[in-house]
Amino acid sequence: MFRKSRLFMATAIASTVAFSAHAQDNSVTIVLSEELEFVEPCMATKSNVGRVLFQNISETVTEMDPETGLQPRLAQSWEDMGDGTWRFHLREGVNFSDGTAMDADDIAHSLVRVKSPDIACEIGAKVFGGIEITSNIIDAHTIDITADPAQPILPLLMSLVTVTPQDAPLDSFVDHPIGTGPYTFDEYERGQFITLSANPNYWGDQPTVQSATYVFRADSAVRAAMVAAGEADIAPSIALQDATDPAMDFSYPNSETMFLSIGHAQAPLNDRRVREALNLAIDREAFIGTVLANGTLLATAITPPSTVGYNANLKPYAFDPDRARELLEEARADGVPVDAEITLLGRSNNFGNVLETMEAMLAMYQDVGFNMKLEMVEVAEWLERYAKPLPEDRGPTLIQALHDNANGDPVFSMYFKYHSNGQTSGLAYPEVDAMIEEATITTGDERTAKWSELFAFLHDEIIADVMLFHMVGFSRVNERLDFIPTIRTNSELQLSQIQFK
Repeated sequence: MFRKSRLFMATAIASTVAFSAHAQDNSVTIVLSEELEFVEPCMATKSNVGRVLFQNISETVTEMDPETGLQPRLAQSWEDMGDGTWRFHLREGVNFSDGTAMDADDIAHSLVRVKSPDIACEIGAKVFGGIEITSNIIDAHTIDITADPAQPILPLLMSLVTVTPQDAPLDSFVDHPIGTGPYTFDEYERGQFITLSANPNYWGDQPTVQSATYVFRADSAVRAAMVAAGEADIAPSIALQDATDPAMDFSYPNSETMFLSIGHAQAPLNDRRVREALNLAIDREAFIGTVLANGTLLATAITPPSTVGYNANLKPYAFDPDRARELLEEARADGVPVDAEITLLGRSNNFGNVLETMEAMLAMYQDVGFNMKLEMVEVAEWLERYAKPLPEDRGPTLIQALHDNANGDPVFSMYFKYHSNGQTSGLAYPEVDAMIEEATITTGDERTAKWSELFAFLHDEIIADVMLFHMVGFSRVNERLDFIPTIRTNSELQLSQIQFK
């Protein structure tokens, strides 16, 4: 009875949406679980921003395809010039949506901008943390880019650099992005919708989808019902219990790793025994097939098994509440303030059943003796408490997060998350910093070995975080579309890849 009434409400809400997916045969409506806190291209590695902007509005220099590897995008080719310098040959005849020509000056400006300390772009912190980037313009369509220290995978790093016009400000975010992509950014009515339309001057093939509207609904059942009713075409993320229609619902490993980020500087989290107890207190297996999908993998690292250097020898922490209690008592006997209140901070609507997942973990932690409370916050407040600079008056906090890495190499994760200067790092260990810096500049088997060694050190030696799950995502796609979600759907949704049946 509850299930039927819930779906009836969801369908009724869906029918009020102003933008019917069938209003035009060549338009689509996409229903997202959370709003975009900003529409800044240099923040497009954030999944909720990337689904709208990445490769739709703002294109990258190169592009990583999960099936075929690194491909040209705004650069047609590239070559290693030695000493950390790579030369990129840009496409000719590419214009921004405002009509201005894209050239090497725009690439150089975009690289300066993603590293600008005045706006703290996620792309700069995530891709080029600890790396100095300089450019030398050879001509309008040729640019040398130098990384210090030298980066043997610099062309891969450029697959995340969104290109903006050279007049984009270095000290503030944009609120109406201009890009070279197949779509133009038309309107954002906060709390209601975003609209895009096909860019008539796009350098590549004109897409089949000519316009798109994004709407926001927090409830997974509502999103699923909207697609079923024809009021939306794609719900990129729905919960396990709402994926009930084999004709419309797709499941896939979505490259996201769920974990609890630990701030090591604050007591009692600065004690290794407490961090071990945090790991032993969670019954990870209990979540799979209940609130999380079958096929969800237990995690030992922040990147999925498809990344270079993933250490298959590491074992997830076993569920051992008795040992967790013993560790807390040992720490208490040594004067560690284990009774201090710890905040378990969750991000609302981050994934299907996030609230149920966080409530279950809270109960497990309280059961072994942690003094813990749960706070669920929207993405904007969550980011303020997760990324540096952090609030000075913060107490000990475990922060629930999803980390996406579909690019095949830990370099996109490790500095950002674990280096002392990383934007979301809760660690400050010189040995970790050195290991990250060494792995970043190596190649081949040595690179694989160094990343694998670092994964083991983080998991077994210092117990960096509470590693939980490599996630399985569910999407619902209206049957009128010819579109199959992939591992990248959680972080990008290229409208140009959508066809109609």
